[in-house]
Amino acid sequence: MKAVVLAGGYATRLWPITKHRPKMFLPVGDQTVIDTIFEDLEADDRVSEVFVSTNERFADSFEEYLADSPFEKPTLSVEDTSAEDEKFGVVGALEQLIDREGVDEDLVVIAGDNLISFDVADFVDFFYEKDEPCLAAYDVKDRERAKSYGLVELDGDRVVNFQEKPDDPKSTLVSIACYAFPAEDLPKFDEYLDGDNNPDEPGWFMQWLQQNGDVFAYTFDGAWFDIGTPQSYLDAVSWYLDGENHVNETATLTNTELGTNVHVMAEAVVEDSTLESSVVFPGAVIRNAEVKNSIVDEETHIENLDLSNALIGAHSKLTNGQ
Repeated sequence: MKAVVLAGGYATRLWPITKHRPKMFLPVGDQTVIDTIFEDLEADDRVSEVFVSTNERFADSFEEYLADSPFEKPTLSVEDTSAEDEKFGVVGALEQLIDREGVDEDLVVIAGDNLISFDVADFVDFFYEKDEPCLAAYDVKDRERAKSYGLVELDGDRVVNFQEKPDDPKSTLVSIACYAFPAEDLPKFDEYLDGDNNPDEPGWFMQWLQQNGDVFAYTFDGAWFDIGTPQSYLDAVSWYLDGENHVNETATLTNTELGTNVHVMAEAVVEDSTLESSVVFPGAVIRNAEVKNSIVDEETHIENLDLSNALIGAHSKLTNGQ
């Protein structure tokens, strides 16, 4: 089996903190988001190689990251795009990768910005039991939130209907970006795209597969975070920290009160301040401030301010002049 980790998005909703870094590199505790996926794939002996599918803009960043990582399976596979409006869509990018890398084995595909509570090996077990295209599905328990995703209707664990980003959701069970395909089904990517079908959302491809054969859903409880917005990232951090705080040993905190779910990274300095449910990146300086539910990027200077639900870009300087 081969694996693909999708890491080609530009994460514009997380700018400025993702303008010059892939969102998959955002830290969650001691790891990054993408590391949690790499760990599972590295440990599964059925997976022989992991292709990291990214774009030209972030290719150098991923190359450096993988060179310094402890993982042996990931290799870079670069899309020929450097801007959002040049993207092929997820289905188009997968079809190109399969062709580019000569993939002719079973394939598991996972979005690199997914933080999931199940072990990918369990999903692969399910896939081999079914020996048909499979997806992972999660109940978001909120119809408004469900409008943003592809919804699945099941008969047992077989998918019998799809709704892709519906205005009026019939359920709250959504398909997350975790898929598996038997080797004999890989040519269907070409067939689907040759039929002038939607190249963007994998849900449309899975719907097309379901209309032409069997598709099965691996459902799970626990947690799933699609990290595409500042709030979803903070929610993922809060879930991971579970009410605790994570402060790097090289950070300096003086006369500072920490609430819950606070992550302060290396060389940050926080003085005479209060932090709650926030992430402070390396080298940031916060003095005489109250920071709540916010992300403060690296080398940022904040003084004499109260911030709530803020997203502060790197190397910014925010003071009120006191």
